[in-house]
Amino acid sequence: MNKKNPLLLITGILVLLAGAILCYTTYRGSYASSIALGSELTGVKNEIKEAEANLEAASDADAKAVLETGLAELNSRKETLTKEKLSLEKPYSYSLILLFCGFLLTIAGIVRLCAGSHNGAKKDLTKLAQAGLLAALCYIGFAFFKIDIPVGTEKTAFHLGNVFCVLAALLLGGFWGGLAGAVGMTVGDLTTAYVTSAPKTFFLKLCIGLIVGLIAHRICKLGQQTDRKRIVGITVLASACGMAFNVVADPIVGYFYKTYLLGIPQQIASALAKIAAVTTLVNAIVAVTAASIFYLALRPALKKAGFLTMEAVTLKM
Repeated sequence: MNKKNPLLLITGILVLLAGAILCYTTYRGSYASSIALGSELTGVKNEIKEAEANLEAASDADAKAVLETGLAELNSRKETLTKEKLSLEKPYSYSLILLFCGFLLTIAGIVRLCAGSHNGAKKDLTKLAQAGLLAALCYIGFAFFKIDIPVGTEKTAFHLGNVFCVLAALLLGGFWGGLAGAVGMTVGDLTTAYVTSAPKTFFLKLCIGLIVGLIAHRICKLGQQTDRKRIVGITVLASACGMAFNVVADPIVGYFYKTYLLGIPQQIASALAKIAAVTTLVNAIVAVTAASIFYLALRPALKKAGFLTMEAVTLKM
């Protein structure tokens, strides 16, 4: 059957429109309230610093007891405001992800219409299962193996999520690997204090996977190589290219995303971008090294089992 079905394209357009409408309404509603709470939260944090300084300087026991009580109340207020702020930020973050998913589905629908249908459903199901496993590893690498670095009311972090994002693209190809990294890392953001970064994460991790897969499988045909040195060289090269993109794009995209989509003051967005550049570089070095080692270790077993990706995976949906 070669009949072309526009259902995927229509679905993508509808999701795209729904995402755009939700983005507009949530930005003017719950997210606007979260910005106001963010200002209040900053004030509480400043009061906490002042109270801690006064407590350290106090010598009278009664004065210290009063200050400790006040500090406990401020910390409780800070925790409450943080939870409220995160709950108000989630609808806007979800709507942005929906918008990106709609865009991705629309592109996939256009590609499918141009390429026609195919009979690789079983193969795609296997890839989907593998992608699900690697998405879970991406989530674990970010959610449980990270060091948070607070910057004002926002955060950045050292983490191991990118290791499995790159590994997914090496193992599955650009599309499925990028999707695994995007979904796993986005879920990690949505279930932690990085909820507002989720849409940016989805976009960047998908791009990392596409770049790694393009170089490794489309250009260099990694799965077809037999020479050990070439395999090592291609693996490292593809991983390095994907993470080099992230080193450059993450702080730049992050700055414009936080300034123009989240409405964060430029001074704070700039500070976040500078710190993100450092953390992203360290994360990139770790990702290239670890992902290359993991892939080279897994490759013989995957080849023997018949799961080794032999060529780039196209958008067959």
